[in-house]
Amino acid sequence: MADRDYEMITFERQDNGVAWVTLNRPQVHNAFNIQMRNELKDCWRSLRYDDEVRCVVLTGAGERAFCSGIDRMETMGDGYPADGAAKKEGGTGFAKSPWMFDDPGDEIGPKSCDLWKPVIAAVNGIACGGAFYMLGEVEFIIAAEHATFFDPHVTYGMTPVFEPIHVMQKMPFHEIMRISLLGNHERMSAQRAHEIGFVSEVAPLAELRERAQWAADAIASAPALATAGAVRALWMALELSRKQALDMGFSLIRIGSDPASISEGQEKFAGGQRIEPRIR
Repeated sequence: MADRDYEMITFERQDNGVAWVTLNRPQVHNAFNIQMRNELKDCWRSLRYDDEVRCVVLTGAGERAFCSGIDRMETMGDGYPADGAAKKEGGTGFAKSPWMFDDPGDEIGPKSCDLWKPVIAAVNGIACGGAFYMLGEVEFIIAAEHATFFDPHVTYGMTPVFEPIHVMQKMPFHEIMRISLLGNHERMSAQRAHEIGFVSEVAPLAELRERAQWAADAIASAPALATAGAVRALWMALELSRKQALDMGFSLIRIGSDPASISEGQEKFAGGQRIEPRIR
């Protein structure tokens, strides 16, 4: 995939197999609008065919916000159509039937776009509401010390549904329930998010990019097929019972076993090549 010119996101390819995707609307706390949604979908789906990129880091422009969710002024600024009659094109809302709903967060996350390469989130400030669509589909999160997490839906008379469901498997039930019910009255700190396992590492803002880059470099240094297989296996295990996942594991090992990379790995092991690990 050649580098693409986007307006609402930036795409930075590196020579080491890592790419950075940055939500680039800092003037509105990187809220996603229709164009950003379309650009994210194009980026994620295009990366499936880009063999040079083996790991992706997702972040937001500036220091104030990773993403503040949906841009309400664009998608709902002309008034929410209570009867489902008039809805601006590309906005959010119900169609004539209550069984059909246009969700503006569809396909802004990598897994929803069938991308099974590792994606790390580097959260640099506010992450709220619709940001959970993306955070719910990344492999793990590294957060700056000043990062905060919350969901304002109930405060504005809206039911939080898709957003908390996306991260329910990454947070204890009582924690995501608290976020959903307290709305704008409370924000979860990066430190608390780390305590409950939602965030894997907290870093000073000045070191956030370096920490995310280190992890991405390490991931990208491994054979791509094995890495993608690990991503696919663990996400599958979230959806299945333990026994079902173990049974499916035989097929995944067969698909993801590349004889050349296994042989190379064995040579490294036999030759005494060792990596000095970082202790976290």
